[in-house]
Amino acid sequence: MKLIFFIFFVVNLYSVDIQKAKIYNEKKHNIDGWYMSEKLDGIRAYWNGKELLSKNGNKIFAPLWFTKNFPPFKLDGELWTKRGDFENIQNIVLDKNPSDDWKKLSYNIFEVPEQNGNFDARLNLIKDWLNRNPNKYIKVIPQILCKDKKHLNSYLKDLINKNAEGIIIKNPEKKYFTGRDKNILKVKKFFDMEGEVIAINYNGDNKFKSLVLKLENEITFNLGGGFSKEEKENPPRIGDIVTFKYYDLTKYGKPKFASFLRIRKKE
Repeated sequence: MKLIFFIFFVVNLYSVDIQKAKIYNEKKHNIDGWYMSEKLDGIRAYWNGKELLSKNGNKIFAPLWFTKNFPPFKLDGELWTKRGDFENIQNIVLDKNPSDDWKKLSYNIFEVPEQNGNFDARLNLIKDWLNRNPNKYIKVIPQILCKDKKHLNSYLKDLINKNAEGIIIKNPEKKYFTGRDKNILKVKKFFDMEGEVIAINYNGDNKFKSLVLKLENEITFNLGGGFSKEEKENPPRIGDIVTFKYYDLTKYGKPKFASFLRIRKKE
């Protein structure tokens, strides 16, 4: 029993309890007076006051010159370069031998964990710190006061036209919280999800047909759309984690109109 407890403790020692957004429902959620900001398609990173960690609690091997002037308190944000550059960002961030390409990245802050006060008060903490300690690698994501649903839809349309991923809307009066919560929502024209490849289907000519994916909730489904000719000839392997986009869920919880996006590089 002692050995089992010790292993459990080590595995969970560096886990990160973070905020997770639910999906916005226009009929269900009243977001008047909330804050909205662009949802950046980068790599989420948690600064624990000493080092950067991934959303799964794994160490991100950032160069010391990148983080040497970071604050002593915790931050939550996105490592990012520009829109439509996810694969490049992923290659830079997940490389265990960090390169000079980190100079292309910025750390874009959307939360200051475990601090007192509402959202404004928490963001003001990092803004005040940056005023006293300028840092070219840290940016605070601009927050816009959402007037109503029409304002939200107009902002979303503008961002989509600029090839952005979507919007995050957040209740500014809520004290700091963790976990998946209705006080933070993501708004997108389509949604994305990850699944593990547990099998590969081939047709009668032994040509790739689809992947069998297992989702986090244990639901399985076939993903056959969105693959290029090259990707069909060299499809993801069993055990790979793939990201796909979809537009809704069936009554059985399976993604509708799902389309392959990419393989998630292992941390």
